[in-house]
Amino acid sequence: MFVELVIRFIVGGVFVTLFALSGDVLRPKSFAGIFGAAPSVALATLVLTINANGREFAATEARAMIGGAIAFFIYACCASRAMMRWGCSAGAAAGSLTVVWLLSAAAAWVVWLR
Repeated sequence: MFVELVIRFIVGGVFVTLFALSGDVLRPKSFAGIFGAAPSVALATLVLTINANGREFAATEARAMIGGAIAFFIYACCASRAMMRWGCSAGAAAGSLTVVWLLSAAAAWVVWLR
């Protein structure tokens, strides 16, 4: 268990660094945050999953990650639209539109992952 955590931290750290460097090159600088955390954690998890459970199981996990990313994109677009169009605060938009993410994730699971 300890070795798995160390590997996860090392692989995650390498990917965080690579994605942060990529985000630093791009404009606007807000892309640095997008490229910093989520991809590196996903890749580290997939590497460990392949080693522990094989490629087929990792492929299922990867599809679930893609479905979650699509659901989050839909949620983020709706929240952004609510803030720009109706002047909602970020907290109000994020809190009230969480159901959009849940429904999008459920739809992705029913259509694609089941």
